[in-house]
Amino acid sequence: MSALPGERSYDAVDPEQALKYAIRHYAGDRVQIVEGVIEPLSRGWDHEALADGIRHQLSCRVRELGCVTGSGDLDLPGSSNWYVPDVAVVPASLARGSGALLPDRTLLVVEVTSESSGDTDRVVKRRRYAEYGAPLYLLIDRQDRACTLFSEPGALGYTKAIGPLPFGEPIELPEPFGLRVDTSRL
Repeated sequence: MSALPGERSYDAVDPEQALKYAIRHYAGDRVQIVEGVIEPLSRGWDHEALADGIRHQLSCRVRELGCVTGSGDLDLPGSSNWYVPDVAVVPASLARGSGALLPDRTLLVVEVTSESSGDTDRVVKRRRYAEYGAPLYLLIDRQDRACTLFSEPGALGYTKAIGPLPFGEPIELPEPFGLRVDTSRL
């Protein structure tokens, strides 16, 4: 069916863009899209405290690098994914006035698992962050009480992993961070 002059054809609407537009402009709460499924973000205080502990340990080095930490939107164009990581480190210049960023514009992405999102963080997001070029992905697995650092992203996933290391063992973040994350209080 073709549109009448002056009318918009719904055949021309890009479903990916429509979905992403809707969650940015009409979703009352923060939500993300994981493989086409809209997921509300409802993080408990224990989850937030853990993410805050990671932010605190990174804060001095992040400032030295001219970056910021946050949980801003990450778009994965060409897919039905729109992520809101627990912590992301991005150059401050990219955080100003921009909407969503692409994962390859981050220096580090951190996801903290919860009972409802554990498999998503362990499998789906790990694969997608690698596919979209996030250089470092730190998975804080609350259920397994372990941390894993993934690096060297590629189309088929990360090619290097350190861990899983049990909570209590430090995890070394490579350059540009060059610091040790204390996991003893996680």
